[in-house]
Amino acid sequence: MTSQPDTSNWKKTPDGIAIPPPSPDDVLYEAADGVARITLNRPLVLNAINRNVTRLLDAAFDQAKADDDVRAVILTGAGRAFSAGGDLWASLYTDDAPAPDSLDVQMRIWSFPKPVIASVRGHAVGQGCELAGVCDFTVASENARLGEIQIRHGFGVPVLITPFLTTQKLAKEVLLLGEVITAEDAHRMGLVNRVVPDDQLDEAADEMARKLAALPPTVVRMNKRLVNMVYEQMGLIDAVRYRDNETLRELLEAEDSVGAGRQRIREEQGWAAFKRERDQGYEESE
Repeated sequence: MTSQPDTSNWKKTPDGIAIPPPSPDDVLYEAADGVARITLNRPLVLNAINRNVTRLLDAAFDQAKADDDVRAVILTGAGRAFSAGGDLWASLYTDDAPAPDSLDVQMRIWSFPKPVIASVRGHAVGQGCELAGVCDFTVASENARLGEIQIRHGFGVPVLITPFLTTQKLAKEVLLLGEVITAEDAHRMGLVNRVVPDDQLDEAADEMARKLAALPPTVVRMNKRLVNMVYEQMGLIDAVRYRDNETLRELLEAEDSVGAGRQRIREEQGWAAFKRERDQGYEESE
């Protein structure tokens, strides 16, 4: 039986939910047989992404890049979720250590010289959905749930990758409705390459990684770069860097009263009250 962590010194949300502090084990790295496995390791908070995770994720990709024996990378999450997205409780812990911008890390994965496979179990929402999206392949368990739900929070799009993965109409469905999407629907929409039974997820990701690792690495790198180049010529880099676009300045700086009200509920009343307010009219949430 897995021992339960001592949460007595952990900081808590207003409704008493204990949030784990940053740890050097928040991202795990291992490599064998030409494949590196990078694991988001905050399962108690569904691998929510904070500055520490971003810092460690960047360092893990440093390792994968420096290791000439590594020919492919699998990115996954510990426990029952890939990632619930940005950590809404990150401010409970002071973290002033240098950390790369999360957008820069995600775009590093997009352009990483070795192929990256997202292995998705459970929820991959918000930044978690985008993190899977910037990977070269996404293999999902049949229990996976994806979505850009941050619009319900009143937040903008952290990494604007979805319009390049699917069609115009479907991108608007994902980004404007903020629904949680089943694995099969995500596959239909182009957000996922393959859907497999949950007990076959690890095997499926490993098989794909081993196949990639056995191919001529220079040609793999070239073909990845060629495909990426097509999308970059279509404007992907300018799109994901939309915060630098002066024509959007007024919209970017405008306050949304509904979103601001929901954040006040979260800060004052806690997670449960926030979810009730956020998820009105939605049947499922993370």
